[in-house]
Formats: sequence, C-alpha cells, structure tokens
Amino acid sequence: MFIELHMIQSFGPSNLNRDDTGSPKDCEFGGVRRARISSQCLKFSIRKSPAFQASTGVEESVRTRYLTRALSEGLAAAGKPEAEVKRVAQAIAAGYTSKKNEMDKDDPERTKIAVYLSRNDIEWIKSELSARWDDLVSCLDLESAEGKGKKGKSGASSSAVQALVKDMIRRTAKRAGAPDIAMFGRMLADYPDTNVDAACQVAHAISTHRVTMEMDFFSAVDHLQRKEETGAAMMGFTSFDSACFYRYARIDWDQLLTNLSEERDLAKRTVEGFLRAATEAVPSGKQTNFAANNPPSFLFAVARRDGMGWSLANAFERPVRVHREGGLVAPSVQALDSYWGRLCALYGTDPLICTAVLALDSDLPLVYLKDAQCRSLGEWVKAITDALPAAKGGHERTLVATGGADAVLGSSEPLSRAGYWPGALQERGDRPLLRCTGTIPGVPHRRPGRVAPGRPR
Repeated sequence: MFIELHMIQSFGPSNLNRDDTGSPKDCEFGGVRRARISSQCLKFSIRKSPAFQASTGVEESVRTRYLTRALSEGLAAAGKPEAEVKRVAQAIAAGYTSKKNEMDKDDPERTKIAVYLSRNDIEWIKSELSARWDDLVSCLDLESAEGKGKKGKSGASSSAVQALVKDMIRRTAKRAGAPDIAMFGRMLADYPDTNVDAACQVAHAISTHRVTMEMDFFSAVDHLQRKEETGAAMMGFTSFDSACFYRYARIDWDQLLTNLSEERDLAKRTVEGFLRAATEAVPSGKQTNFAANNPPSFLFAVARRDGMGWSLANAFERPVRVHREGGLVAPSVQALDSYWGRLCALYGTDPLICTAVLALDSDLPLVYLKDAQCRSLGEWVKAITDALPAAKGGHERTLVATGGADAVLGSSEPLSRAGYWPGALQERGDRPLLRCTGTIPGVPHRRPGRVAPGRPR
C-alpha cells in the first residue's frame, strides 16, 4: 500500500533553498527555468517540524559525525575520568563506523562518515558503556601497552570493544528505532546490515510556471555617522524569486511497517505526523530577510493498494500562465485537476483506495477532484489514516457504496466528502450513499480484492 501527497504552495519573495552561489535553486523543466526546492531541504524541514514529533510521540533522531560527543555526555558527569571517556568514546565510534577503526584524520573526534541513530539507541549505548566500563578501559590499556612493545595478550586486547560494537550492529541491524529513520532511511557503508531502506520518497519541489531570478540591493545605515558624512556601513545584494510550487511525496506503508518492526500504531502515527508536518514545514533559508511563511493553498492525498506512483509534475510540463484575473494558484490547481482526470481515465482507478482534498479557497476550478474535498486539516488527515490497514492480513477500505445489501461490511455512517471515487457521484447520484470502512479477513492487505458488490470505479 502507498500514500501519495500532492501540494500546491505559493511563496512570496524568498530565497528558501540556496545553491553554492547563494542564489535560489532552480532547474529546467518543460523547456523553461523553474524555481526549485531540493528534497533534502524539504525532508529536513519535515523532520524538524514539531508536528511530526507531536504525532509520533518520539524524539527526533541524531545524525552526526560527532558520535563521540553523544557517547561522552553523562559519562564524565558520572565520575568517569575525562581522558578515559575520550579514549573509549573514540574507540567505539571508530569501530561502529569503520571496519578499519578509522576516525577523521583532521579531527579525531569526528567519524569518517555520519551516523544516524535514534535517541533510544544512543542511550542504550551509553548504558552499555557504563556497564562494561572496566573491561573497556582495561582493553584499551592493554592495546596501548602492546603498541609500545610491552607484554600482553593480544587475543584479549580488543575483545571488549569488538563485543560492544557487534552488539551495536546487531541492535541496529534492519531496524530503524525511530519514525524519522524509518521514513527517510539510513546507510552505513561498512556495515550494510544496519542499512534501513527509506519508506518515503520526496521529490524536489518545482514551480508550476516560468521563473526569473531577481536581485535585491540593500545597504545598512551607520548609527554613529555624522550628518555631514556620507556613505553606508555596508552595501550588498541578495538573490530571490517568488513562485508557486508543486510538491510530491510517496510513502510505502509496507516498508514503513518493516522499518518499525510491525508496530502498526506507531506506523499510523508516523503517517499522520508526516502529513501534518509536510503542510507546516517551511524551509528556513533567508526567512529573517523575507518571512515567506506561506501555508499550502491545496492539499491532495491518495491511498492506493499498489501499482506505479503517480507524480503529477507533468501537469506543469507546459508552464502555467497567469489568468486574466491574475494569480498562479488557481491555474495550477486547474492543471493538476485536469491531469489527474486524464490519468484516471487512461489507467483506471482500481488501485485507488481513498482520495482526499483540502483547498484553502472554495472557488478553485475543480472538476475531477471536487467531490473529494474535506472541510478541515483534521478531516483530511483522518480520511487517509482511516484507509490504512487495520490489521495484518486485512485491509481497511474507504469507498463510495450504494445503500442496501451491498453496504454490509463494517459500520456505516453518513458519507463525508472525503473518499469519493472520480465520477462516483455522477454515476450513483440518485441513490443513497454510505461510507463503508472494514477489514476483509484473510486477504493480504496489499491485494484486498472486492469489498462490496457494485463498488463504483
């Protein structure tokens, strides 16, 4: 099962994501230059969003090359000698990140590569360091003695360090340990068993229209300069643009479950957290200068059983143009809605489980998605999370069904505006509609089969 998120978000003058020259990132698409926000920038903003942590109830994980600092915290405060703390932390960090036990040659406190660990895993390592402290210190003392040509048992010299490193690898093998790692993945080249395949794909956001970068000249006044004196304290310029962006992300529900050790409730909260955080997260670049804190104008989420993902970026392959009345949001939404309708007509809607739309403006020109609209962010999020499988081996469906004998599965309630299939209202508009949600026993949730006879498609 997959959850796809499509967003239209317009930003005022801003420089949210800079390249190496300090200019807003851009790209060419459809033969014209487009504004761009990198996927890395968007994922960072989502991970840092309080909404993500509030929904999951789990602290943000730590990605760092200073694992030694994380391991040293608390050990010195517990009375461990500072020199020993430094030696032990470096030995463990080097062993976990490099098969050659190497640290950065320019900074012995830094690992050669960044590690990504949950707070719980870091606390576990620190507790193991305390429990095995004497053995670890003795081990390192013995290695030091052997290095100086003194007598020692080489077989025991690194056994304590190696044992802890192996336990660390075993603990983190194929296990995320936290929702953000489960969503965005982890890679440790020397120990591939600890790698975690990302459950989420995030596309670079691109403007739906042609963009031209602009320059802002600025100067700073010297407060102590006399009236007869001329000039400024400093002068400079900065680049910026203004654009209406299309954003796309795709979550692999099965991979997310695998990464979270089949903790379904946590996985569901993670999806909710991602949806909420994606709507709230705005990149922080140059915000002091531009304050481009613009929420999305249009949210569209899809839950699908399987099949190819549908990025709607090609809705804007031909750049959107400003309508006579002005503005880019409405024509962008119209282009997205039209492209979605063409995809559904050509490829069918059988893989779709639920669609949910949230529009800031009620007069947006929707045709194919008008019947999937929700009234609030909470209703929009719930429409998608309710479509997630309720239990392993079953599949929860949200669909439009007719009243009567073919609407017997699960419980029935008045149908909200979320979850309509394209054209369902037109096809069944003269009959009472119910919203049915239920689990099909014994049917794998990736291929649930038919829920109710007469399900509109």
